[in-house]
Amino acid sequence: MTSTPQTLPPPVVDPTTAYRDELDEDLVCVGVERVTHDVASFTLRPSGGSRLRFRPGQYLTLTVPVGLEELSRCYTISSSPLRADSFTVTVKRVPDGPVSNWLHDHLRPGVTVRASGPLGVFSTDHHPAGKYLFLSAGSGITPLMSMTRTLHGCGSPADIAFVHSARTPEDIIFRDELAHLDACSPTVRVTLVCEEDAGHDWPGLRGRLTLEALLGAVPDVAEREVFTCGPPGYREAVRTLLAEAGVEPARCHEESYDLGEGTQGELPAVSQDPTVRTHVVELARTGRSLDCPEGMSVLEAAARAGLQLPSSCAEGVCGTCKSDLVSGSVDMDHAGGIRPREIADGKILLCCSTPREALVIDA
Repeated sequence: MTSTPQTLPPPVVDPTTAYRDELDEDLVCVGVERVTHDVASFTLRPSGGSRLRFRPGQYLTLTVPVGLEELSRCYTISSSPLRADSFTVTVKRVPDGPVSNWLHDHLRPGVTVRASGPLGVFSTDHHPAGKYLFLSAGSGITPLMSMTRTLHGCGSPADIAFVHSARTPEDIIFRDELAHLDACSPTVRVTLVCEEDAGHDWPGLRGRLTLEALLGAVPDVAEREVFTCGPPGYREAVRTLLAEAGVEPARCHEESYDLGEGTQGELPAVSQDPTVRTHVVELARTGRSLDCPEGMSVLEAAARAGLQLPSSCAEGVCGTCKSDLVSGSVDMDHAGGIRPREIADGKILLCCSTPREALVIDA
C-alpha cells in the first residue's frame, strides 16, 4: 500500500451536526437487517447521542462478552459517512468465530457493545481519482461499499468499476443494491463473479476472476486507482492479475479482513539459541517478565511464553493490543491501527513492535 499523504481532505460530514473523531462511549444497536443467509448488517449509534466522523473504508474494533472473557474483532463500517445519525457494520457469521457468532445471536435493538476507532487508511479519501476499480471477494466488499455509497451519495463524477466475487449467487452481499447502482447510476458499473452453483440462468461471470474476464469488464484497468479487499488467496491472485494488466503498483491499495476469527494453534516455545540476542520485556501490571528475541514482536514472544495478552488481528490493524510503553524503545511497523498522537504519547502496538532494548510495558 502506498504511503499516506500528509494533507488529506476533511471527511465528508453534515456541517450542521456536531461530530467526534474517536469513540469514547458504548454503541447501541438500533437495527438489524439480514443481508444473506449468513450475513447481517447491524446499525449502531453512540449511546451518548454524539456523531462519529469517519472516512469511507475505515473500521471499528468491537468488544463483546464471550463466556467469561471479552473478545475484540475489527469490522468495517459499510455505510457512508454522509449518514450522520448512525452507521452500519456488516458481519458474516464465521464457523467457530466467537465474536461474529455473538453478534448474530445477541446483538439486537437496544443491546450495547463497546467500540473503539475509527481506524484505517484504506480509503478513497487518501487517493482521490477520476477513475476507480474496486475488487472484492466475500466480506471484503464492505469497505468498498462504503466508498461507493459515499462517492455516489455526494454526487461525485468519479467513474467506478466494481468487480465482486462470491461463491454462489446466494452469497453475494448487497446484491440488490449493486444491481440498482449498475442500472441507475451513470458512474457505477458492476460485474459479479460466482465461483460455483450459479445455475443455468446466472447472467454474470463464472469461476474465478481471470485476466481475460477482468480486461473484458474493465478494459482501461491500467488507468484506474485500484482498491482490493478479500481473503489472502484472492488478494494474492489479484496482485498477479493487476501486474499482468500493467497497473502501476503505486495505484494498487489493498486491505485484509481476515482478522483472527478462526481458531489458532499453539505456538512453539521460544528457541534458546545462544546466538540470538534477546531483550527482557517486563509486563508491569501482571508482574511477569519474558525474553523477546531480536526481530520478534512482543505479542508473539508473550504467546510463546504462555502469556495471553489482548489482541485480535496481529497485523497492526485493529489496535486491540495497544499498550503504554513505560520505558525502552521499539521498532513498530503498523498498518494504521494507532494514531500519531498516540505514538507521541508513548503507546505501542504489541503485535508489530520489536524491542531495541529492555522494555517495561503497562500490560
